[in-house]
Amino acid sequence: MSVRRFWASASTLILAAAAALGIAQPASADSAAVGGYVALGDSYSSGVGAGDYLSDSGDCRRSTNAYPYLWAAAHSPSSFTFVACSGATTSSVAGTQLGALSSSTTLVSVTAGGNDVGFADVMQDCVLSGEATCLASVDSAVSQMNNSLPSGLSSLYSSIHSSAPQAHVVVLGYPRFYEIGGSCIAGLTEAERTAINNASDVMNGVIAKQAADAGFTFSGVADEFTGHELCSGDAWLHSVSIPVENSYHPKAEGQSGGYLPAFSSAA
Repeated sequence: MSVRRFWASASTLILAAAAALGIAQPASADSAAVGGYVALGDSYSSGVGAGDYLSDSGDCRRSTNAYPYLWAAAHSPSSFTFVACSGATTSSVAGTQLGALSSSTTLVSVTAGGNDVGFADVMQDCVLSGEATCLASVDSAVSQMNNSLPSGLSSLYSSIHSSAPQAHVVVLGYPRFYEIGGSCIAGLTEAERTAINNASDVMNGVIAKQAADAGFTFSGVADEFTGHELCSGDAWLHSVSIPVENSYHPKAEGQSGGYLPAFSSAA
């Protein structure tokens, strides 16, 4: 037997043994695309801030530049249902979006948690009030992340699994907002920016733990956004903007250069 035939036969036997033992092989994007893909979540998944919103998405602001739409366009899943919506919380995702899931769903993406802890209110306090108010607001949000958010995430993830038991579920995190010591010479203080970044790290840690507990895959985006935070000189995030709902959300570049690679690596 030639060396090439030996290794081909050995590989076949190894794969057969793995299948017999129930050892799962890594799923590829192509295999995930065989079934239906459903995109759940909040504004970071719907694509607020990325423009080019679907006409039928209304205030949910689902963008053709959002990572779910880009991934589906590249991989042509057998079906694609895009129900992520601006302002969604863990409870509203569970209550209004899970009808898109079924036993034939093979891939799910989701972002949720920021609105549960009052993300928009925190940023409003930090922009409009002094440092003490900002830091207190951040501390309050971190307390919610540690105390009440885990149960909300756990309940949502359990409901997703029940609604789509065969699906590979990718839970995505949130970026850090600021490059500390960066190019911004006005606006928030470095202490405020550092506190907000630290809160993002806490949030991602809580989400990652709950995702792991549910048997889901967590994919963070902090690495992808490094060098593209606010104050970096090449920000993929909007600062305070008009329209105001774009503020502190990814631009189209943040969706394609940050969220899409993070999702694609885990899908």
